[in-house]
Amino acid sequence: MRYRTMGELGWEVSEVGYGMWGIAGGPGGFTGWDYDVAPKCLDEAVELGCNFFDTAWAYGRGISEQMLGALLKRHRGRRLYVATKLPPKNREWPPGAGDTLDDAYPPEHIREYTQRSLDNLGVSRIDLMQFHTWEDRWAADERWQEVIADLKRQGVIDAVGISVNRWEPDNCFAALDTGLIDVIQVIYNIFDQAPEDALFERARREGIGIIARVPFDEGTLTGTLTADTTFPDDDWRATYFGEENFTPSVERAERLKAALPEGTSLPELALRFILDHPAVSTVIPGMRRPGHVRANLGVSDGPPLDEALKAELRRHRWDRVPNPAWSG
Repeated sequence: MRYRTMGELGWEVSEVGYGMWGIAGGPGGFTGWDYDVAPKCLDEAVELGCNFFDTAWAYGRGISEQMLGALLKRHRGRRLYVATKLPPKNREWPPGAGDTLDDAYPPEHIREYTQRSLDNLGVSRIDLMQFHTWEDRWAADERWQEVIADLKRQGVIDAVGISVNRWEPDNCFAALDTGLIDVIQVIYNIFDQAPEDALFERARREGIGIIARVPFDEGTLTGTLTADTTFPDDDWRATYFGEENFTPSVERAERLKAALPEGTSLPELALRFILDHPAVSTVIPGMRRPGHVRANLGVSDGPPLDEALKAELRRHRWDRVPNPAWSG
């Protein structure tokens, strides 16, 4: 496993981290979880060198955080970095056009859910607390700034991040101007290359850590979806892969397979593309099977992409107009 520095925080984090949404199952949007297998996946990740785990209260409504807390207890001798997220009070992903800070993150809500996360994780301090959604029109409101600064002074949280809304990678620049944000979590993959336009340059210039999420485009870039793939109604991917998105996603993934070097899988190529960018601190694929853990973490040992392949992958950029029903 290779390690990278998370912005100016000085943390040496595994360049392949662990995204803990799907593994939590239950309320929160994913089906197909297995609570017997989940601890084995997490333990194997630690043994293979993964030390960065990204969770959220919304993932299973606390279940994912509790899983991570149990992992911390099983590996007390390891330095594992904990990142979690505050849910918006109105449970709107992404925020509505008229949502205010009071709708999403009033100060008392920030305090309440910070404490809930501390309790679920079984810790007294959280390495990285992130806003699970964001609108830059809230940035100038001093109330969120004051409560975050106070939580830092209390030693309850070490660093602050924002998980920016889908396909809006620059919807955080006003927040960055406050100097309070240490890390940005953003969708970045072979299709979604927009963070390269402005966010990554600013992040490198100002020492902002970057967490790349959705590396496989919710499954498209695993190459396993076909025209016959369906999802249960209570799985959020049934909404994400609606009529306007599903067929084009499958078709684009099929075209992308033509660019695969011999002996390289599509998931491996997807991760290598992300890790090729020096602004990325870590990428956080979801992993629900031990085989997924071994395959994804093993990509860290791979060689860099050659220039011709990178140029080919640039051609697969896909700037979509998000459906309002898609998650933030």
